[in-house]
Amino acid sequence: MNVLFLCTGNSCRSLISEAVFNRLAPGGWHAISAGSQPTGKLNERALALLAAKGIPTGGYYSKSWDELPVTPDIVVTVCASAAGETCPAYLGPVLRTHWGVDDPSHVVGTEEAIGAAFEKAYAILRARIAAFLALPLDELAADRARLKAELDRIGRIEA
Repeated sequence: MNVLFLCTGNSCRSLISEAVFNRLAPGGWHAISAGSQPTGKLNERALALLAAKGIPTGGYYSKSWDELPVTPDIVVTVCASAAGETCPAYLGPVLRTHWGVDDPSHVVGTEEAIGAAFEKAYAILRARIAAFLALPLDELAADRARLKAELDRIGRIEA
């Protein structure tokens, strides 16, 4: 099963999601990330946060959704449309869900405030990914409507 975490820039939230998912996922499940307008550079604070959590990021890079090495089975958008972001719409025969998370890379303020924003985004994404992986995935694989409902519910989990 291939899961695509998608946002506009593919530098921060989608990267965090990809790395955390791949760290926690069972065999046969794999995450990739991409952006509709990739920045071409991964966010240094996101990389540092993942390193501090012991999550490897080797081989990850900011890429376009036009460069995907596989066709995803599930697409999870992580942009926060409430903040005025335009969330990309992946078109294709895939199961789609939205897990909006505020972009910590746009936080302005003290180092503590910026660090707290990154920690919050990480905690939310990790909680949602853990909830996703705790689902009875073998059972839900045969019931796409129920899987979609569960993924949508998970998108409302706060850390």
